[in-house]
Amino acid sequence: MTRRLVIGVCVAVTALAAPVAAVAESMTFKLLQNYSRATFKSDAPLETFVGNTAGPGIEGSLTVDPAKPAEATARVRVDMDQVTTGVAKRDADMRGKTYLDVAADDANRWVVFEIKGVEIAGPLEPGKDTPARIRGVLTIKGKPVETVADARVTYVKLTPAEVETQKRFGFTSDNIKVRAKFVTTFTNHGMQVPQLLSLKVTNELQLETDLTFVRQ
Repeated sequence: MTRRLVIGVCVAVTALAAPVAAVAESMTFKLLQNYSRATFKSDAPLETFVGNTAGPGIEGSLTVDPAKPAEATARVRVDMDQVTTGVAKRDADMRGKTYLDVAADDANRWVVFEIKGVEIAGPLEPGKDTPARIRGVLTIKGKPVETVADARVTYVKLTPAEVETQKRFGFTSDNIKVRAKFVTTFTNHGMQVPQLLSLKVTNELQLETDLTFVRQ
């Protein structure tokens, strides 16, 4: 009788645990280009300028289990040939041989950020804005540098009715928004600001992303 009772309890526990395990799963997301952007800022003594890109200038993918966001992986890349600062001459100089030399090859043209780890408290909850620190590798002009970004992550889960109204914009039942800020320098990536321009262009670059991912 005791043995049958133990077996019965084990079966019951397994049956109860099965649905919980099924809920936790890794999801694959793609970047929704029309609702994503990336910027970089140079804040020098005599001039501050911001470079922007959006739409087809950004590509990316994300794999994450909302129950275990610390294990997330992602890769985002920005086409520097699509970045604009509002001044055509400055844009041309930025893309030229002195700086990015985007015409040389794809390694120069694309800025890439790959997530290697996430520090975040607990699971992602639908509708909740969660702070996080994202560790990754930032590659500019083919030079990879480890960096840490301060981020806010929002998990947006839509009902079937909401999906019907939003799917024409590209949204799906599961959507994740990531806003991140981090810093690098020209010299980190093998570039040097000429002394003549040191009052108009800083060595430090402030980067910011506002990315929307939708489940594939």
